[in-house]
Amino acid sequence: MSAAETLRSGTSKGLKFTNTLTREKEDFRAIDDENVRLYVCGPTVYDFAHIGNARPVIVFDVLYRLLRHVYGPGHVTYARNITDVDDKINARALRDHPDLPLNDAIAKVTQRTADQFHKDIRALGVLQPDHEPRATQHIDGMVKMIGQLIEKGHAYQAGGEVLFDTASMPDYGGLSKRKLDEQKAGARVAVDRHKKSPGDFVLWKLSSDEEPGWESPWGRGRPGWHIECSVMSEHHLGQVFDIHGGGLDLIFPHHENEIAQSRCAHGTRTMANYWLHNGFLQVEGKKMSKSEGNFFTIQELLETENFGGRKWPGEVLRLAMLMTNYREPIDFSVRKLEEAENLLSKWPKLVETTAAPDADVVKMLADDMNTAGAIQALHALAVEAGKDPSGLATYSATANLMGLAPVEADMSGVDETAVEAAVTRRLEALKTKDWTEADSIRAELASQGILLKDSKDSETGERLTTWELKR
Repeated sequence: MSAAETLRSGTSKGLKFTNTLTREKEDFRAIDDENVRLYVCGPTVYDFAHIGNARPVIVFDVLYRLLRHVYGPGHVTYARNITDVDDKINARALRDHPDLPLNDAIAKVTQRTADQFHKDIRALGVLQPDHEPRATQHIDGMVKMIGQLIEKGHAYQAGGEVLFDTASMPDYGGLSKRKLDEQKAGARVAVDRHKKSPGDFVLWKLSSDEEPGWESPWGRGRPGWHIECSVMSEHHLGQVFDIHGGGLDLIFPHHENEIAQSRCAHGTRTMANYWLHNGFLQVEGKKMSKSEGNFFTIQELLETENFGGRKWPGEVLRLAMLMTNYREPIDFSVRKLEEAENLLSKWPKLVETTAAPDADVVKMLADDMNTAGAIQALHALAVEAGKDPSGLATYSATANLMGLAPVEADMSGVDETAVEAAVTRRLEALKTKDWTEADSIRAELASQGILLKDSKDSETGERLTTWELKR
């Protein structure tokens, strides 16, 4: 057992997370406070990312920002992979580019899809991770790990495949709490004849001449899905690291099998100390599916009018996601987006600042990423900052911590000079206590969609008025 497994030598920073491995909320202690390590499963780039894919990206971006705030930006390492070798990618390449050689067709599909993914998540206010490994960059490492598993008696060749022998790991199923003896032949699990046990899974499979492949001791082939993350996480974060994240749907089989591969290859008792999973997403009360007609990509929401008859700003999508606790299921709806947009429309513009985020909001985020509570507190800060500019710095720092910003109004068609002149006339009317004229100007501007906000200079006491376009 390594020292990293027996000692979480980092200090307590007040962070608590619900650990899927133990099903309990635990105090978080890093292996090393100087290098807190986080790995999250990223997209398989065969098609544009759908709105369900956006949830873990946003959730774990908040976690990344929180860890950077607590430990310092230079002391957190975040890796989020891209899976660019997959049978779905092969099928899409053959469908979309039948006239190209397969490798060229695959390259076109994966590059176009990855580029769109990056464009989408930038619009959602997501920070770039420190590492974004691609599966095709780590084939040699996968071949090496598979060889280690065979050598140690945890894998075997059969039926043109290399398979992980789940029976060789006595405590297999510790994350999902599934037992091997529950996976009986003919009971929901289809058993291939060449498998020793129904739960055994593919590490390497042979490729035909028409399929992409790499040379290996077991023949020209390609890796199974699960081995990719075991290798990429080890490469960038080590054999044992702090946090592994992803969607609830990945607990079994993907994350369970990652743990099995990594532990058995390295001889460790864990892969990551904390496992965090976000809940499922449904759309307008139903499971998202193309057959239901409620399947939407991030790109569709941002750039088309397919959802709710309009385009939606990225900050609205982000806030709508964070209004529900990350572990709970979320119903993504037009109504929820409208609620998020209405909230953001009441927030003043952010200012550049070196101020610290609000301590109460940080405390809420530290308590298992309570984003719902944090948003309520942030809204209160925003309202106060709208009344008193002295609060803008703390409000802005807090919004930045969560990656949130107010909705930018469409200023096209607004005569800003005329608005400023009307505001000046109203201020003069207020100075002379001509309340009727002041109210008349406010009402006239409101009819044009202009919202006035009155405040006082904290030092001089002078009346100040700012304006913005109603969203």
